Amino acid sequence: MIDVCVTDLDYVCPFSAKMFSTLHTSVFPLVKEKYPAKVQFILRQQIQPWHPSSTLVHEAAAAVLRLAPNKFYDFSDALFEHQKEYFDVNVVHESRNQTYKRLAKLAGTTGVAEDKVLDLLEVSDKPGDDGSLNIGNKVTEDVKLMVKSNRMTGVHVTPTVLFNGIVENSISSSFTPQQWEEWLEKNVV
Repeated sequence: MIDVCVTDLDYVCPFSAKMFSTLHTSVFPLVKEKYPAKVQFILRQQIQPWHPSSTLVHEAAAAVLRLAPNKFYDFSDALFEHQKEYFDVNVVHESRNQTYKRLAKLAGTTGVAEDKVLDLLEVSDKPGDDGSLNIGNKVTEDVKLMVKSNRMTGVHVTPTVLFNGIVENSISSSFTPQQWEEWLEKNVV
């Protein structure tokens, strides 16, 4: 049996950034070394509506995941590194498409084609073929699936960790690499 550890993270949540940094730099290498066939970590994107730019950064990650799945964690790392650039006060005076351009450029730094990311993200100023005005972009359906999945698991705050489908309230964003190691030793079969 492979244990599954799902981390629900929001790219503009400082606490999610703290957890991702610990996971990315310490826990994932430990898992690869000590538990290669025993536990799988999954980063599940959790859009937080009280962070207005949350949807935009998660759409960018969905675009990267669609275009270059092998670059998803690299792009996630870049988003967390640059998250303050997407906080409310840093996006309030730009249009949605301007923010998308900055996100596409950031994706380009991880080896993903900037123009292809932007093509998936940009919202047209023209109605849809059927006359609809709320047309979204080319990753809108991906985002809808993310939101549905998160609603079904009942996750409301970030970060949230689920272990084998059960919310693990003992793990917080302040967990140190040592605490993760102890927790894994105790819980991974």
